[in-house]
Amino acid sequence: MTTDIPYAEVIGDPITQSKSPLIHKFWLERLDIKADYRACHVTPDELPGYVEQRRADPAWRGCNVTIPHKIAMLDLVDDPGGVREKIGAMNTIVKQSDGSLIGTNTDAAGFLAPIADTDWSGKHAILIGAGGAARAVIFALKQAGIGEITIVARSGLKASGMLMQASVKGSVLPMDARLPAADLLINASPLGMTGKPPLEVDLDPLPADALVYDLVYAPLKTGLLRAAKKRDLAVVDGLDMLIGQAALAFELFFGATPPMEDDAQLRKLLNA
Repeated sequence: MTTDIPYAEVIGDPITQSKSPLIHKFWLERLDIKADYRACHVTPDELPGYVEQRRADPAWRGCNVTIPHKIAMLDLVDDPGGVREKIGAMNTIVKQSDGSLIGTNTDAAGFLAPIADTDWSGKHAILIGAGGAARAVIFALKQAGIGEITIVARSGLKASGMLMQASVKGSVLPMDARLPAADLLINASPLGMTGKPPLEVDLDPLPADALVYDLVYAPLKTGLLRAAKKRDLAVVDGLDMLIGQAALAFELFFGATPPMEDDAQLRKLLNA
């Protein structure tokens, strides 16, 4: 698909749950930038062809990448920043002036932004999931000085490899295991997302001062966050990370800083 104006998009399978078009269109309108941002459903089999088609489109500026393409994208675009070795997943693809495509990852910075004021040095985090988003979370937590990460995942081998690649102290538990006590619990899996199975986890082992962070944003009030609030635990919802990583991508796509002073209006729109 070609267009007369510059555009970027978000790709995934599924993609109807994505709020990225709402965010980017809001910023484009506020800044009076003549460009577009859309959602595009791309299956795993279609991904290589999609990349080559967009590479040839002069109006295409890049894309955000969501489930399940963040790891597969590593083999399809250039990686000048060493994202493969540092994180192992790409969530943002940007077309350069020479037509080349480079991949980067804005998830890590977006994840850390809402909890950056807390000192995580030496603390224990539980991470549910072992996909592309989880890889970015591990990278961010390591940068924040986390002491230990327990990964809860279906594939113990995959999760162990992630810990080894990141050189982070940690352990792996199966999905039905009882959680250990920890300072931070993150859901980086699609469980609890609209159209996906619920995330069933017992939060009783968490101490009263633990923080629960769910990367799922559709629905915004997930079962995990509702359960955490019943225990009066501090929570962070998926919009914080979504907006944070989107702001970084927006600047890469359109060469402008998003108007963050309008954040309250944006959040109201996203919660509608």
